[in-house]
Amino acid sequence: MVQGTHLRARRMSATRPLDVAIIGAGFAGIGTAIRLRQKGITDFVIFERGTEVGGTWRDNTYPGAACDIPSRLYSYSFAPNPDWSHTYSGSQEILDYIESMVGEFGLRGRIRFGHNVSGLVFDQADGLWDIALEGRETVRARTVVLASGPLSNAGFPRIPGIEDYQGHKIHSARWDHDYDFTGKRVAVVGTGASAVQIVPELVRQAAAVKVFQRTPGWVLPRLNRPTSPRTMQIYRQLPITQSIARQGWFWGHESVALGVVWNTPLTRVVESVAKLHLRTQVRDPWLRRQLTPGFRAGCKRLLMTSDYYPALQRDNCTLVTWPIARLSEHGIRTAEGIEHRFDCIVFATGFDVSKTGSPIPVTGRDGRVLADEWNKGAYAYKSVAVAGYPNMFLTFGPNSGPGHNSALVYMEAQIDYLTDAIGMILHQNLRTLEVRRDKQDRYNERLQQRLTATTWNSGCRSWYLTEDGFNATMFPGFGTQYVRQLAAVDTDDYLLTPADTESVIGTGDHAVAPFG
Repeated sequence: MVQGTHLRARRMSATRPLDVAIIGAGFAGIGTAIRLRQKGITDFVIFERGTEVGGTWRDNTYPGAACDIPSRLYSYSFAPNPDWSHTYSGSQEILDYIESMVGEFGLRGRIRFGHNVSGLVFDQADGLWDIALEGRETVRARTVVLASGPLSNAGFPRIPGIEDYQGHKIHSARWDHDYDFTGKRVAVVGTGASAVQIVPELVRQAAAVKVFQRTPGWVLPRLNRPTSPRTMQIYRQLPITQSIARQGWFWGHESVALGVVWNTPLTRVVESVAKLHLRTQVRDPWLRRQLTPGFRAGCKRLLMTSDYYPALQRDNCTLVTWPIARLSEHGIRTAEGIEHRFDCIVFATGFDVSKTGSPIPVTGRDGRVLADEWNKGAYAYKSVAVAGYPNMFLTFGPNSGPGHNSALVYMEAQIDYLTDAIGMILHQNLRTLEVRRDKQDRYNERLQQRLTATTWNSGCRSWYLTEDGFNATMFPGFGTQYVRQLAAVDTDDYLLTPADTESVIGTGDHAVAPFG
């Protein structure tokens, strides 16, 4: 299929290629488009498989959906929003913010909705990317930005008997708003970040809710205060005040790294706050024991909620800690042999994060396949570039997860870096810009060594790790360190091929030979 796509693209070679193709119209794709435009690069198109912008926040519309990072920090510094209604905003308000950026920066005409990218192939002869689109003609581009994100593909978990269940199934990322929970018996599978937001909403509607917990998490209180009209007015009239507030939130979260990224005395402080929160909200000692984690804070994602524990203690809610053996025709069978019957099962089981493989088929230089190279764990250079895949850049790529701070701080640094690299390709008329293999290898060797000292690699199982325990997800340091490493594009890290020659400028094992 890839070969056929490649040949079709060659037949279209007379069509002038795009300067930049952006895949995905979520936070990353929209942010990339804004920064490209601000830097004078305007020949770009965003390919979006859906019918609207928003990515994760378009898809996650379950009851109670919200961000657990303060809104002032979960937004771009180059597109501030003075009108956040609360400290932590709900999904609809975040989606409104993304849509407002599209309007403010005139991006609507640059987005191709209903364009599902099914594969990428690098054409070495022309130095271009062939972009296969499902049911459409192939498009060519000088550079590609994979901005589809790690939380874009949701699916039901692999539980035996899941196809046997005859009741209603709902995934948290594909919510069924037409289903009426009134009077229903409902199961919630999962107790992660989505589940702790869903459960309080469901117990208000359903006749009975059973929450199936595999592992309890560390839960911290979430104090969500409304923003006063006076504060909004100040932010609008004096934008510097909002920037100062954003910096305050950033440094507050940055300090949390000392307690959750590494196992330090501050980790005990975080755990003490979580235990006090648990003791304050849960009276029953046995339930408290069931809800107390057996791993260090930070090893799994911290949960931010003040509503989850009270919801579990409602008369119509039950916590089930027996492992799920299988699904049956009428419900869930647990390991001790009991069948729990339900009208509906809600799966709050997260996303298929690309820790191995790639979200779409990608074929690079010399016919290499990204999914094959990542089959034991994804890796990249500073999360944004991969050797062997010239002129292709990632947002929120491997090892760019913060764990303690806003993902958008990290993403903004990536966007500034990759748009500078794209600017270098276009303005210097480079045929290819490719990260050096030796630089990439040394970077990842040091990174994996640093990860061994973090809480994420301390023994618990989480979605951060592959089945073999390889951490392809998190960055082992402060946000300031991550941002600093992306402050500038160092050409010594890359192989540069001018457009009018096949000779390579640079050093390294394969730098002396031309591409082609």
